[in-house]
Amino acid sequence: MREDELRDLVRRSPWLVRALGVVRDSGLSDIWIGAGAIRDLVWGERYGDGFDPSSVRDVDVVFLDPADLSRDNDARATERLVAAWPEPPWEAKNQAAVHTWYPVRFGGGPVAPLRTIADAVATWPEYATAVAVRLDAHDQIAVCAPHGLDDLLDGVWRHNPTRVSPEVSRQRLIRQRPAERWPGVRIAI
Repeated sequence: MREDELRDLVRRSPWLVRALGVVRDSGLSDIWIGAGAIRDLVWGERYGDGFDPSSVRDVDVVFLDPADLSRDNDARATERLVAAWPEPPWEAKNQAAVHTWYPVRFGGGPVAPLRTIADAVATWPEYATAVAVRLDAHDQIAVCAPHGLDDLLDGVWRHNPTRVSPEVSRQRLIRQRPAERWPGVRIAI
């Protein structure tokens, strides 16, 4: 099972396991780590020179709090994580609030409010980064991968057309440089 492959990679990273524990213990509602940190771990281990936590640009933490859609809520959530462990570059975002700022920041028309973490993760820019994980109360790793895990685990950079145009994906490709960072990754825009 592909989820077990991902769980095994996560368990072998003491840094990520610690980050997942901090996130779980933060007290925030329906909270996960996803996107680039997960991709960096998997692709670093499978297609690069190993995973280096110091190269993680940000730790995307997503939570769901429909009662407080303010940007201050994101800041408070990030501050809570930093207070628990200052080292990672935490970036917490309330997925219930995305519809309030997404069109202004990224252009395009209005977007519907997101009701679940899976709904949010399904909109992320590449299929390989449309993945989130969390620790449950029993230290088991839960996986949220609405588009599956094949692109992540098989090293394929493919844009997710749900909300990202091919042009935006090409810009992200230039900025992220996956073929340089992880030589075994294939590009399939």
